[in-house]
Amino acid sequence: MSNIAENVSTKVSNTANSYIGGAKQTIGETINNPNLAARGAAQKVHADTAQKVADAKMQAEAAAHKGEGQTQNTTGKVLGDYSLEASGEGNITKGEIERRA
Repeated sequence: MSNIAENVSTKVSNTANSYIGGAKQTIGETINNPNLAARGAAQKVHADTAQKVADAKMQAEAAAHKGEGQTQNTTGKVLGDYSLEASGEGNITKGEIERRA
């Protein structure tokens, strides 16, 4: 699975778990069930934290692809290697797409 598709899948899962955890917390507080409220709060925090980690990982991968692409592009231009230059442009674009995902 591509990094972008994996990131979207992770984001959907984490968002769902965050909302479910928040709902459990609210229901637990409403019906005066501290155990349910605590479990819901923990689920929400876990999902929110997991999403922040996934976002940071994706940003790091995006920066790496963009940096690699810039190096390939420049090297390709210096050497007159159009294939390497094009690969560099592709990696730059991939990094930009990942950064926005």
